[in-house]
Amino acid sequence: MHRILPVLVLGMIAGCARLDHVGKAPDFSPVSASREYAAMAHGGPAYGARSGIRGEPASLWRGGRDSLLGDRRAQQRGDILTVVIEIDESAQIANSTARSRSGSESMSVPEFLGLPQRLAEELPDGAGMDPAVSANSSSSSSGDGSVSRNEKLTLRVAATVVEVMGNGHLKIRGTQEVRVNFELRELLVTGFVRPADISRRNEITYDKIASARISYGGRGHITDVQQPRIGQQLADIFLPF
Repeated sequence: MHRILPVLVLGMIAGCARLDHVGKAPDFSPVSASREYAAMAHGGPAYGARSGIRGEPASLWRGGRDSLLGDRRAQQRGDILTVVIEIDESAQIANSTARSRSGSESMSVPEFLGLPQRLAEELPDGAGMDPAVSANSSSSSSGDGSVSRNEKLTLRVAATVVEVMGNGHLKIRGTQEVRVNFELRELLVTGFVRPADISRRNEITYDKIASARISYGGRGHITDVQQPRIGQQLADIFLPF
């Protein structure tokens, strides 16, 4: 019993995670506790404070990121860029293998100074020397396998530069939550990007993100119904049959 009690306690703790939306819609994650907020709150100075070379107050040309032709692409910790996720992939693999083999061995000594005939007289009924040894074997195997996959996902999410790496690459993280009735849809994007891959529109596609982690899921009443109960999940893990 003392071994089962910790498992029951863990199951009860895991089940408590769903109590936040019993009878109500799930709550949004607090923005002030996110890494994006920390990066923007403690990142570099604002555009106007790091504009670089400026002209005279009456000049029509001003350098810097806040000017008309300035480079507004994300560069520093706390900057924001748009991640474009357009996944439209399909894969189909089919394999078929077949193998067969047959063999036959036979040894016969019909005449050898009359000894086989004399020896056959001494053998019990049903035994003989013609053929002395005979063996046959055959084997065959076949296999078929196929894989078919089709994925399509189109999303856009604003991500924040949370860290500038030592080689100049940017670590980004973007989260998005959309609540419809009692269901909360969550989108998470993290990874590393090169500043040169960011377009002039301050966008980057998902295929240019190294170590990309893209999660699109949700939580709420519908998700709870689609998931097996905690006890059933534990039973599937521990039961041997």
